[in-house]
Amino acid sequence: MSGKLASSSVPQAKKRVNAQWTITLFGTAVGAGILFLPINAGSFGFWPLLIATVLIGPMTFFAHRAFERMVGYSPTQGKDVLEVLREFFGPRAGLVLAAIYWFTIFPVVLIYGVSIVNTVESFIVNQLGGPELSRWVLAPVLVGLMTAGLAFGRRIMLAVAQFVVYPLIIALAAVSVYLIPKWDLESFMQAGDTSAWGVVTSVILILPVLVFSFSFVAALSQFSLGMENEYGPDHQQQSSRVIGYSTLLLTVFTMFFVWSCALALGADGMREAEAQNLPVLSYFANVTGTPFMAYIAPIIVVCAIASSYFGHALGTVEGTQYLARVAAPGVVKRMGEKSGKSGRSLDLATYFFIFVCATLVGVFNPSILDMISLVGGIFFAFMTYLLPMVAIRKVEALRRFRGATSNYFVAAMGVVVLIATVWGIFN
Repeated sequence: MSGKLASSSVPQAKKRVNAQWTITLFGTAVGAGILFLPINAGSFGFWPLLIATVLIGPMTFFAHRAFERMVGYSPTQGKDVLEVLREFFGPRAGLVLAAIYWFTIFPVVLIYGVSIVNTVESFIVNQLGGPELSRWVLAPVLVGLMTAGLAFGRRIMLAVAQFVVYPLIIALAAVSVYLIPKWDLESFMQAGDTSAWGVVTSVILILPVLVFSFSFVAALSQFSLGMENEYGPDHQQQSSRVIGYSTLLLTVFTMFFVWSCALALGADGMREAEAQNLPVLSYFANVTGTPFMAYIAPIIVVCAIASSYFGHALGTVEGTQYLARVAAPGVVKRMGEKSGKSGRSLDLATYFFIFVCATLVGVFNPSILDMISLVGGIFFAFMTYLLPMVAIRKVEALRRFRGATSNYFVAAMGVVVLIATVWGIFN
């Protein structure tokens, strides 16, 4: 396909589509991972964070581009990722991979259930001076409000998710700049293990949370289908361009935010924020006492969680209903499915399942960083980094992508992240 889209008959419409998808992919990635990333990544010190900053952009771009190509180059066009995996690897392996996909996306929804409850609870108590409310009250209300968005339809929900991303980008930049006077570069240079081996091990241990924080794989299946509808089967140049823009946005805004927070927090602040199981901005709002941080922090956190929750909830619905069709096709048919499209009863049952699970996790409040490291290190690394490489090597339809240097880079990073996760679990 020619890259000169400006000469097409509807250039502005196509540019608008690209911009919308860029924001959608960015919004899917921005969530609890980014808001907790400064606590995890910054605790290792200057040099590990600098190396991780250099690595994460290429890692994100090449891995997500490979995943999208895996979907977009299926011989049968118009199929989502779960149908593509079944087509590529057969019914049995396809079912196993569909389960892994579900275990990749669904826990993220649970992470947001914890994050939204902790954020609002902290805001009520610390900024508004209100009483501590029972998590059995807060969790159903907050998770229920986010899950209810699913019932209004995908188009409206995605429009709302895109709308909240714009103030989120502005607010992240504003906070990053606001914290500059509080930076303490000298002490940050001394943080962590500064030996050569210490820096290497620190970089490896940072990677699982980085992979999670920069992942928009939950939206790539629908993204590939959307780009196919817009540009036809030969949409890869435009798809790669959008993925590149999304990666650039994530790298610039996220890592600037991470650096600014880490330099302003210091080692003691990082440990305390982690102990409180709070997003870094909620911690700043509590300790600074300034009106700016007190009110902008919860806005950023809620916007980040909401924008990402919607994208991962859609992925969860996709995976849950696919597995339901395989496990209990008769039940799914009785719930009104027609021509491969889910019936309203199946949709509502899936939404209720998501609501109950996310509410219970929000009530019991497990460690978010532990959940992020486990999910990011094992499931996201396999699904985003390793599976596309296996598909490129094994599937004839993808043979045109074999031998690229980026393939070896992505596969190596995926293996490193898996090793880092296992290492972290046993240490």
